[in-house]
Amino acid sequence: MSFTRSKIFIACTLASSLLITACSNSNNDEKKQGTLTASAPATGQASNISERNAQQRLINTLQQHFKKANINAKVLDIKATEVPNLYWVNLEGMSSVYATADGKYIIQGDVLRLGDSKIHNVSENLQSAANKKLLASLKTEDLLVYKAQGKTKHIVYVFTDASCPYCHKLHEHMSEINAKGIEVRYIAWPRGEQFMPAMESVWCSEDRQAAFNQAIAGAPLAPATCKNPVRAQYQLGLNMGVNGTPAIYNQEGVYLGGYLSPEELAERLNN
Repeated sequence: MSFTRSKIFIACTLASSLLITACSNSNNDEKKQGTLTASAPATGQASNISERNAQQRLINTLQQHFKKANINAKVLDIKATEVPNLYWVNLEGMSSVYATADGKYIIQGDVLRLGDSKIHNVSENLQSAANKKLLASLKTEDLLVYKAQGKTKHIVYVFTDASCPYCHKLHEHMSEINAKGIEVRYIAWPRGEQFMPAMESVWCSEDRQAAFNQAIAGAPLAPATCKNPVRAQYQLGLNMGVNGTPAIYNQEGVYLGGYLSPEELAERLNN
């Protein structure tokens, strides 16, 4: 037996009152047509549908409130947190925020759980999962890659800007970082429009590493133009909540920190 999305909700709700444990679909043709099927307990399926509906209502409410307040923000994703009636909201080009279930309040910053030996950031897993997808979408040829020496133990993504002093400091230790088996993948993230041309020149150079080394050293860089990913990478950083450089992430999308010494970076990757 098969049901459309609306019918299965009603059927499962009725079934739960009769202690029927599951709704199922054995018609493969209708599965291909996008009908909703369930093999889980009816109450669980109804709960999942209810949660999705609640999330969509919250997205709509937030977008309406943003529009009324003249806030130019677009909701990319929304997920329930472990805190009752509090949702994590991923915004395009902005740091993620929290929103109450009714959409009346948004909270900027971190929500921390106490009670254990370590403080737990409620959104860390949610944000890192979103970051992982974004980082995985990058093409290696669009990055500036410094490969590990010997066996590659770790890969890190670093949002960088040739004009950033702490990026200079990190880059000075590149050989030490690579010697620890860490591959570094630089992502262009000019900290302002005035720094965009220099980063585009680096990315458009025939020898990207040599050009970046030259820019980091403060030497004049010959202007170069081409079709490049610099602005797209800058936008990706905004979507991940990057607000400064360097910003270091592991392959799982977890933010490791800003400037880190080779020893500190290796320690965080190994923990």
